Formats: sequence, structure tokens, C-alpha cells
Amino acid sequence: MIRILLCGQDFEQEIKPLIKAFFPGAEFEVIKEEWQGGGIQSAARFAEALCARQEVRAGTAAEEPGGTKPGAGLLPFSSEPEKETGAEFLRRPARRGKKTSAEQPCVLDCAFLLYPEEGYLAVQAADGWQAAEFHGVSPEAERKEYRNVMMRKLYRLLAERCGRELPWGMMTGIRPTKQVLERLEAGESPEEVREFMRREYLCSDEKIDVSLAVAGTEHRILEDLDYRSGYSVYIGIPFCPSTCYYCSFPSFPVGIYGELTEAYLNALMREIRYAGSALPGKRLQTLYIGGGTPTTLSAEQLDRLLTCAEESFDLTALRELTVEAGRPDSITAEKLRVIRAHGAGRISINPQTMKQETLDLIGRRHTVEQIRETFLLARELGFDNINMDMILGLAKETPQDVADTLARIGELSPENLTVHTLAVKRAARLCTKKEEYEGLAAENVQEMLRLSCEFAAANNYHPYYLYRQKNMTENLENVGYSRPGREGIYNVLIMEERQTILALGAGATTKFVFDGGNRLERVENVKNLKDYIERIDEMIARKQSFLEQFGAML
Repeated sequence: MIRILLCGQDFEQEIKPLIKAFFPGAEFEVIKEEWQGGGIQSAARFAEALCARQEVRAGTAAEEPGGTKPGAGLLPFSSEPEKETGAEFLRRPARRGKKTSAEQPCVLDCAFLLYPEEGYLAVQAADGWQAAEFHGVSPEAERKEYRNVMMRKLYRLLAERCGRELPWGMMTGIRPTKQVLERLEAGESPEEVREFMRREYLCSDEKIDVSLAVAGTEHRILEDLDYRSGYSVYIGIPFCPSTCYYCSFPSFPVGIYGELTEAYLNALMREIRYAGSALPGKRLQTLYIGGGTPTTLSAEQLDRLLTCAEESFDLTALRELTVEAGRPDSITAEKLRVIRAHGAGRISINPQTMKQETLDLIGRRHTVEQIRETFLLARELGFDNINMDMILGLAKETPQDVADTLARIGELSPENLTVHTLAVKRAARLCTKKEEYEGLAAENVQEMLRLSCEFAAANNYHPYYLYRQKNMTENLENVGYSRPGREGIYNVLIMEERQTILALGAGATTKFVFDGGNRLERVENVKNLKDYIERIDEMIARKQSFLEQFGAML
């Protein structure tokens, strides 16, 4: 159990992911306290009081030199001092109903305090205190500037305590290339950007290199696209043959929810018809059909869906149509012919791993041989831009397993390879039923990522988009690779948030982009399948209402 004590300004969303990156797999409890004023000595005493649960009351302690009372402005504790030591406090059961055990003691307590005059933060574990002050910027400064000074100090303190650095330094955001791209577009040289990333975020050279490579490709794609005059559409099919243990997306096993596919498709086509005229001043540039697994629909249903899209949208400016076929156990020759007939130039066939034991363990009901057979079938039917996904960090896998998967993907030679690092989401079975997967953690995920990078470079794949997720294994990243000229345009647009994306279907989130990406507003659809079907008019009305109010500004 790790306790984080926050006093003053609320930086929980920044602090917690960074501490979690140093202590993966630990459970957290965040305690927030109000506190005002006092100086460093009072801050230190307050942190000690929180951790040792000593009595601290405003006005009850002797004044410090200069007249400052060490408890001034603090919330009172019990009138009876608790006898436990700070080390014992670290091992106490969590508050607010959370549970821990003697076998799982608190690894770290982080007491973090902010106040108007100075900055102070402290880390305490059973072996004692480490404390640090941060200066050079006023709390009245811009929040981002103040946050970065604070986060650098916290990062260095944690790195010293844990004896290791993180490859992305103190960066915890999901789009690390965004700042790189913006700075390149503003005219900074690669070396200036490199120095900024080292100084501001403490990034490793390896991650700066991949960020610069990705941003350079994104810049070329965006310049060629005239993205400001266009928009994109995402159509979600939330059905799957089965739900994988790591998946947190809206995903409904077709064996259980199959009777709702027709009703869902009818509701979805209503939303598509509305969306076709929702942005009359812009041109549709990319269309992405994802999920779930779109090919859980029948060939006839896929045909109706794609026909509806063709009839609803003006496709004269369309640059890319992608169908994420996904699972090989849902793909047939008939479905691929339908997709091909409607002009889809890009599809995905996603193995995730080429190790059969892992496929069985994570809930994918297909074989390694089916992956190969489906890929070759797609090639035979004329698909010449195929993406394959793989995931690093799957249960029980080793770097050698990843090397074997890469070798087998190399034999098929897809145009795109997307390398994901496992991220444990709260809604995924891996989290909700984690007792079933105890002791099955993968080995050395950083080495797996290194192998994938080497494979990509040796096989003429170049990184073109990159993003990160919360709770990602070893604080790493997802990277999309492609052969030159075969990049997925939609992937760049959604990662860099430069273009409005109308998102249709259950659980889909539309992103309206204003001012070239400086402002973004979301309009969400409900996730529940039955709610979406029954409330489709409301889903349409949400977008319509937003556009009536703000559409002229897009």
C-alpha cells in the first residue's frame, strides 16, 4: 500500500501516475488535507504529524523563533496522541474501507505540501525521511510552469530513492510527441527540441529520438492533408467473439449479445445518416470502422453498414477508409470481399501474440495458424495495406516469446505493425479479477520493446505515431510503425488532436477541435448497448445541440 498525502493545491492527477511508475502494481490511497501557511519547518512538522499521527493542533504548540506556531492553520487531530511510530503507520490498514495486509505493507508514504511562500515535498518509508524543497518559481506562476518544477523535484527524489530512472523521465501524459511536433512546427531545430525535452521533462535520449522521428513523419502527413478544412469519422462496432482479459473498451461477446446486433445496427445507421450532414462546411478525409471487432457482423450486415456510410457522406475528398477486421476467428472470405468491394484500402488483422498458450490464457479463441491463414486470404483477395497489432507484457511471456512473434509476423510482412505495451485498465478482467492472474506477470518488458524497435528498423518500418496510457507496464509506450507511404492517417489525426472526429456508436466520444487544436470539446455516447439503442435520438441530439451552439467556430 502506498499513501499519498496531498496538502494545498491539488496535483493528484500529476503526482499519482509518476509515483505509480516507480512502484508498479502497488495499491494507492490518496489523503487530502487542507493547510495554509507556516514555512518549511512547519511543513516538515506537519508531514511528520500526518505520518506518525502525532497530535498537531493550531495554537497548542510552542512558538518557533519569529513567532510562527508549528501547527498554525492545520486541521486538528485527535486530542489523544497515538503511540505508533511513523514506521508502524506505514503498515496500518488503509482508510476509507480499503484493505491491506501484513504481507503487503505500505511501500512508501509521500507527504507533499504546497504553500504560498515556498515549496516542500517529502517521502517517508519505514527506513526514514527524504525531503526536498523546490524554488525558482512562484505558486502564482502559470500552473504548468509551477507543476513542472515540482514534478522534476519529485522525480529526482523518487529516482534517488528507487535507484533507477524512467525512460520518459517525469512525463506522464499520453501524447509525448505533441510538444515535440508543436515545437518543430514553430521553427525550433531538432537539437533545440532535444535540449528542451532533456531539461524540462528529464527524458532519455532514446525516447527523444523516437519522439523526433514520429513528429517528423506526422508533420509531413499533416502538411500534405490540409486537415483544417476536413474532418474524420469513427464508427464503432462494440461486439467481439470473446472479451480479452486486458480489454476495457465497450465490448460485448457476440455469443451473449448477438440478438442485439440488428437493433444496434439500425440505431447506428440512424446516427450515421445524421452525421452525414452534421458538418456541411468540411470535407470527410478519413473514415475508420473499429470496435470491438467489426467483422463479428455478418457479411450482409457489413454490406448494409458500408452502404449506409457511402450514401450518407460525401466521399469525394476521402483519403483513407480503414476497417479494423481484428480477430481472425471472425473473418471470412465473404466478409473480406464485402469490405474490399466498398473500397477499404486498409485493414487490421491482429494476432497480439503468436504464442498459442498466451492466446488461450488471454481469452482469444483462435489459433496461431488461423492468424496466418487469414492474413494470406486477405492478400489473395487484393488487400495491400494490412496492419498487425501485438502486445508486449502479456501473461507469462518472455522476451524470447516476443522475438518468436516478431519473426512470424516478419514472415507475413504486413505494411503496418503496431506495438502495444500492456496497460492494466480498471474495467479490464485483468484488474477486476486479478487474483486469477497472480504470478503470471511478463518478464522484462523493456527488453521486449527493445526487440520490437530493432525488428522494425531491420525490416524497413518507421515509427509514425506514438501514445501512452495510464498504468502502462514499466511506464513505456505504444508505437505505430509503417513502411514508407503506408501510414494510417486517421491514427495521426486522433493522436495529435488536430481535426474534429465525429464518433458514432456505443461508447464513442466525438472530439470537436477548435483553433487548430488549441481547444478540444468532447461529446460522449453512452457505453451500455441497450441504452444506446433505446436512446439513439438523445445521442444524435447531443451532437446537434453542441453544433448549434458552437458549430460556426469549427
